Amino acid sequence: KHSRRDFLVRFSAAATLISAGGFEKLLAKELFKVQPRVKLRFIVASDAHYGQPKTASKAMAREFVAKANMFHARQPCHFCVLNGDIIHDDPKLMPKAKRIFSTMRMPLYATQGNHDRVTAKEWQRIWKMPVNHAFVAEDHKVLLTTTSNTAGDYLSPDLGWLEAELQKDKDQDVLLFVHIPQKKWTKNAIETKAFFDLMGQHEHVRAIFHGHEHDQDGVYMEQGKPYIFDAHIGGSWGTDYKGFRVVEVLENKDIVTYMMNPDTEISRDVF
Repeated sequence: KHSRRDFLVRFSAAATLISAGGFEKLLAKELFKVQPRVKLRFIVASDAHYGQPKTASKAMAREFVAKANMFHARQPCHFCVLNGDIIHDDPKLMPKAKRIFSTMRMPLYATQGNHDRVTAKEWQRIWKMPVNHAFVAEDHKVLLTTTSNTAGDYLSPDLGWLEAELQKDKDQDVLLFVHIPQKKWTKNAIETKAFFDLMGQHEHVRAIFHGHEHDQDGVYMEQGKPYIFDAHIGGSWGTDYKGFRVVEVLENKDIVTYMMNPDTEISRDVF
């Protein structure tokens, strides 16, 4: 039986390289050597909770956009994913939040979290994409899923939709975004064995990204796959910083990932 420690990899003052062989810590000078080989770079950020009472949610959202755009100016990104809980419960907040986040200077995508209590029809109208959405970036298939509904229930992704998408184009590596964790690594997660059964059947799923747990900025391993968290950019609780994650896929298919805090690169040892 594995302990929680067996599955959790915490980030230290070195970046984390995710390859077929597992995790490898890199010193700054070593990471610098691999940087020119980046093929795909993107930002993932979660839990803005725009409109949450007694928080400076509008200022926090604008701060994130400013810092992400600043990073993008230095290190161009192919896209950004807001991985759930964009707003805090009230559906009328979603268009307002969308206007702020749409000032990002890179293509923007989003997943529905448990506080994003809009209908699928409204989601489509506002975000111009369905609640379950697939797109391709630099030969990588990106899957965005919903894990909630208008009641804010904690749900598993639509496994039928996921299975159908994973059966297509098996020569493409897959990056999967799921707001609510599907294993009780953390206190606000749920248990969905069928989800992990499905992941285990598809080797081309390279990484899974979770939000929801504001105090988590590390990685859990399951079946050799990394399940990656990115803290929070808003809300009333969580890590003592509000930041976002950068993910870089190299030409050799290795993945380098690090958190931004939000100006400094926490995991690169270049402070």
